[in-house]
Amino acid sequence: MDKNAWSLSPGERPDVYTAERTHKTKWVTFYTDLDSIKVKVKPGTRFNFVILLNGKDSCFTQVASAIPPEDPLKRKVVTNDTIPFTLTAVNAIHVKAVINNTDTLNMHFDISSFDFHITNDAILKKTKLLANQPDALAGKAEPNYKKLAKVFKLQIGNIIWNDPPVSATNQTAREMDGRIGWTVFDGKIIELDYDKSLLIIHSKLPKGLKAYNKAKVAFKQTYPCIAATFEIAGKQYTGDFMMDTGSELAVILGSDWAAAQNFPTADLKLLKTTAISDPTGKTYESKIVLAPLLKLNGFALTNVPTFALGVKSPAGHQINFLGNGALKRFNMILDLKNDYIYLKPNKLFGVKYKGDS
Repeated sequence: MDKNAWSLSPGERPDVYTAERTHKTKWVTFYTDLDSIKVKVKPGTRFNFVILLNGKDSCFTQVASAIPPEDPLKRKVVTNDTIPFTLTAVNAIHVKAVINNTDTLNMHFDISSFDFHITNDAILKKTKLLANQPDALAGKAEPNYKKLAKVFKLQIGNIIWNDPPVSATNQTAREMDGRIGWTVFDGKIIELDYDKSLLIIHSKLPKGLKAYNKAKVAFKQTYPCIAATFEIAGKQYTGDFMMDTGSELAVILGSDWAAAQNFPTADLKLLKTTAISDPTGKTYESKIVLAPLLKLNGFALTNVPTFALGVKSPAGHQINFLGNGALKRFNMILDLKNDYIYLKPNKLFGVKYKGDS
C-alpha cells in the first residue's frame, strides 16, 4: 500500500489517478480517514466517482488505466512507419521533429521518458511557443514555460500527433532540443535497428525474429524495465534495469539495490571516482568499476563499465539502469502491445565502451 500517494484536488474536474501500467486486471483502493473505495481497473478503462471533502467540496475523481482504449477501427489496419535516426557521439538516438509545421527540432528517443519534452533554451530560441509572451521574447521578463502557446501538431517522419502532450524541461541528451518518451508509442511495436539506423513503428509484430532472444518487460512506476544478471567470482546478482536510451553510460547501479544484494563493488577494478553534493552540502562518492560479465536476454556483455551510485536511487526504489552505452549493442524490438522485448547483437556489439580505460 502506498500511504499518502494521493491527495484530493477539488479544482481538478476530473482529478485523474493513473494506475500502474499492466495488461492484467488489477484493483486500486482509495482510503480516507472515514471510508474507502475499491476500483477494478482493466486495460483501457476509466472509472469516475465523487469524494466529498470536509463535507462541502466535491472532488471529481477518475481512476484510469495507463493503457489507452483500443480503437476498433484501427485494430485490423497494419501500418509500419519508418524514421531514420542518427546515433550521436553521446549515444543519443537523434531524430528530426517539426512543431506546428514550422519549427524543426533535434529530438532524441528515450525509453525512460514520457510524452514529449522540449528544453527551455530550444523553446526560446527555436520555436514560436513563447509568442504569447512578448515581454519574455524581448528580454523584459522571465519566460513562463508552464504557459506555452499550443502545440497543435508534432511530426516525426510521416507520423503526426495532433494536440500532443508537450512540456518544458532542463534535462535532455547533450546537443538535443528535447526528448520523445516511450508513451507516445504505447500499444505499438518499436523496432530499433542500429545496423540500418532506422526507428520503425509497427502495428503488428514483424516476422523473422528467430535470431532474437525474447524476454518479458516489467513496469516499475510505469517505466519499462528488463532483468539482467551480473556474474562475479562465481556468484550471480540479478535485478531489474530501467532502459535509459537517453543516457550515454552503459550501466548504472542504484546504491539501495547494491546494498540489498551485497554487490561486491569494492572487489571490482576501479576505473574512476566521482563526487557529487546534495543541496545540504553533503558529499557522496560514486565509482565507475569494471564488471566482468553481465547477461542480458541470454547474451553476455563482458568488461562493462558500471557506474555505482553513491546516493539513493533517483527512481525512489530499488532499480538499476541500462544506458544506451549498453543497449545500442542490440537491435531491439519493444512490443508494447504484449510487453515483451526482443534483442539480438548488432554491428556495435563489440565496440569499445566509453570510460573503460
